[in-house]
Amino acid sequence: MKVIEMDLSSYSAVKPGTPVHLLFIHETAGAQLMAGKGPDMGEPGILKTHPNGGGLRALLSGNNYIVHEAAEGSKLGGAGDVGHWGRIFLHQMETILRTKRQDMPHSDGTRNRVVMFQSGPASSWIDGDGTEPGKPDGKEKTLANYKAVYRSLLACFRLEPETLFVAVTAPPLVKPQPAQGIISRILGRSGQNPIDEAGKRIRAFNNWLKGAQSGWLNGYPLKNVVVFDCFDVLTCYGASNWLRYPSGPLRGNLPSAEGNAAVARDFVPFINRAWNRMTQIPMSARGAA
Repeated sequence: MKVIEMDLSSYSAVKPGTPVHLLFIHETAGAQLMAGKGPDMGEPGILKTHPNGGGLRALLSGNNYIVHEAAEGSKLGGAGDVGHWGRIFLHQMETILRTKRQDMPHSDGTRNRVVMFQSGPASSWIDGDGTEPGKPDGKEKTLANYKAVYRSLLACFRLEPETLFVAVTAPPLVKPQPAQGIISRILGRSGQNPIDEAGKRIRAFNNWLKGAQSGWLNGYPLKNVVVFDCFDVLTCYGASNWLRYPSGPLRGNLPSAEGNAAVARDFVPFINRAWNRMTQIPMSARGAA
């Protein structure tokens, strides 16, 4: 079934006319997406260069965004689980809007106008469907609980109409090897392949997140929340439900430089259009890019 996403095509993809402060809250995969390609250099959570580097930080800087990050080692960043977002946005919104780097706030009262957030690849495994409406503070990794977390965020985002919140879907996992022997028979007793079912489940969740008509943002009245489907890019736009850009056995489920560069290329025009949509700058006013 084709997912009808939010249509940003009527908004310009040109960069903002004035500098915009942007905070990206991420973990290891996000750090590598931001880094330039090169040797492993930088802090554990905020890398300057990395062999898997996608170069997104440089592209954002070149598009008039002043980039800030909260990652591993900070109170906001380094979260692999979806439930983390409900906790920090509900209780630490003011800290998020004032964060410059890790746990260091802006010293001059600056507030971030764009907040990006992304879980790690481990979030791309959901154990089961669960029971609707789910629990935003539930411990089980179910589809219902994942949806409940994101639904709870909208009340927080609605209170900050001048801030653009960008939910970046978690990168996909490398497809797991099937279980063998008796374990395989137990897991597959329903006649379904549990690995394939897990792949379909995370695809369904990400489709729900970005679906404009029946998904997460259906009925949301403001223009300050968008979803960028990193998962879709890294699965070759639906060719699989698993990572198509693996970085090799030594780096596990993390995307390669090629995959991260593909995400970065798609993301920049996306965020520009989303910003221009929120600030009501249509394509006709500034020209297409």
